[in-house]
Amino acid sequence: MIITHDGYELDDDAARIDADAAWDFLSTEAYWGRSRTREDFEQQLKAAWRVVGAYDGTGRMVGFARAVSDGFQTVYLADVYVLGSERGHGLGKELVRVMIDLGPGAKFRWMLHTSDAHGLYRQFGFAEPDGRYLERPAAQP
Repeated sequence: MIITHDGYELDDDAARIDADAAWDFLSTEAYWGRSRTREDFEQQLKAAWRVVGAYDGTGRMVGFARAVSDGFQTVYLADVYVLGSERGHGLGKELVRVMIDLGPGAKFRWMLHTSDAHGLYRQFGFAEPDGRYLERPAAQP
């Protein structure tokens, strides 16, 4: 599915994802992505339930989101980013909307861990977990 927004295309075609562009951002600019290896990322990309890329008018990938799911009722949203040079056009909001509301998981329970952009995610119903959600934090070395 291709959606246009303010001169950008958002597309959920996994074959169109520029893994090099995603890795460049995730390995250098994303606070959450720097600890993994390129091989880790390649495996995550291959195993993703759904991916959405955002592309400028030249076809360059300028944003990305990845989701992992059981394909039935729960989804974990990961690796959402928009390049700094492309921010300010509502592209992050549109990227999340396409991933969550316009795909096969629109009625699923979505989960997310993030230290930033809480205001963005609240627009899509993300909030503190209810009493049914438990989490085991990562083990400390």
